[in-house]
This record gives sequence, structure tokens and C-alpha cells, in this order.
Amino acid sequence: MGAEAEEMLVKITAAGTISIPKRYRRYMDIRGGDYVRVVLRGDSLEVRKATIT
Repeated sequence: MGAEAEEMLVKITAAGTISIPKRYRRYMDIRGGDYVRVVLRGDSLEVRKATIT
């Protein structure tokens, strides 16, 4: 998987959560318990890996 734009449909739960697909988690090297940053850009959400020190 490269850095090119890729799209996948995910469902929002009643609690307002989404699941990040496994292939994206692997690519970003994120696991359960990790933190991510969520940035609102117009009508889009950007998810970025966060490093907590």
C-alpha cells in the first residue's frame, strides 16, 4: 500500500466510533491502545499517528 489516496467505506457505531481497517493500521503501524490525532479539514477528517512521550 503506497501513499496514494485510497478510499474505504466504514460504518459509524451508535456510540460514534469507527474501526480503522486492518490494512490501514498495519500501514500506519498503530495498535489497540495507541493514540491518533484527528484533524477536521472542511468536510473531511484526517487521522494521523501520534507519538506520546
